[in-house]
Amino acid sequence: MAMSQDQIKSFLIEAFPDAKIEIRDLAGDNDHYEATVITSAFCGKTRIQQHQMVYAALKGYMGTKLHALSLKTHNPME
Repeated sequence: MAMSQDQIKSFLIEAFPDAKIEIRDLAGDNDHYEATVITSAFCGKTRIQQHQMVYAALKGYMGTKLHALSLKTHNPME
């Protein structure tokens, strides 16, 4: 069973309470999403580190319940 936008957002808010988060279902199939995450937790981190932090926040569901996730990550100072 695929993950809903609300489930994804819930995991991300738990990991990044100050974040501005936008989730879009790209294909209308609850399986291909785009997430924009803006949080101060990304300050001083490379883009790769930011993405790794998002994947960690998804608690192993990336690649299982969540098939495809396009990421846009930023810190608020960018």
